[in-house]
Amino acid sequence: MTPNKEDFLKAIYELGGQNQVVTNKDLVRTLSISAASVTEMNTRLLKEELITHLPYQGVMLTEKGLRIANQLIRKHRIWEVFLSEKLGYEWNEVHSDADLLEHASSDLLIERLNIFLGEPTFDPHGGVIPNKDGSTPEIHSTPLTDCSQGAHFKIKEVDDQEEFLEYLLYKKVHLGKEYTLVDIEPYDGPLTLKATTGEETIIGHKAAFKILVELTE
Repeated sequence: MTPNKEDFLKAIYELGGQNQVVTNKDLVRTLSISAASVTEMNTRLLKEELITHLPYQGVMLTEKGLRIANQLIRKHRIWEVFLSEKLGYEWNEVHSDADLLEHASSDLLIERLNIFLGEPTFDPHGGVIPNKDGSTPEIHSTPLTDCSQGAHFKIKEVDDQEEFLEYLLYKKVHLGKEYTLVDIEPYDGPLTLKATTGEETIIGHKAAFKILVELTE
C-alpha cells in the first residue's frame, strides 16, 4: 500500500471515520489537498473495499480499512515511544518524525522495535497502541469537559497536535498528573484545576475538550 493511501486512511480514522461519516470537505482541510484528489482517492479505496461511501454525505472505514489504519497508527505510536524514551524528544517533537518513519518501516522492524521497547501499550501522549492484528484494546477515559466541579482525576491522554502540546507544556500539564476541578466558568468558560501539590492552572474550554482523564477518588 502506498504512503498516500495510508495517510488517507489514517486521516479518515482521525476524523472519526470508524464511527461516523467523514465528508470530502473534512478530508480536503485535514490533508491539504484538492477536492478532486479526495474524490480520486475515495474511488481507489472503494474498489479495494477499504471504505464505504454514503451518497451526498461522505465515507466511513470498513473493517478491513480500520484494521489497516490501526496497523499504521501502531507503527507511528511505537516510533513516538522510541523517539521519546531513547532519543530524548519532547512530546511535542515526536509526531512529525514518526510520520516519516511509519511509512519506511517493515512489519518485522516494528515488531523488533516493540520488543526492544518492552512492548509499550501507550504513546507519549497517552494514546493506546493498537495490537499487531489491528485491533484496539478497550480503554475507559472521560473528556475533561464532562467532569463536574469537585471531581478528582488523573490526566490519561491528550491530543497530539504540536501547538496544543506546546500549550500544555506552558501550562505544566502532563500525563499522570493528578488534579481537582475546582471551578468551571459558565458559558464554556475556562476550567480551574488544582494539582495535588497545590498549584492552580486555568485551562480554556476548547483545550479541556482535548484532554482525557481517569476519575479518581
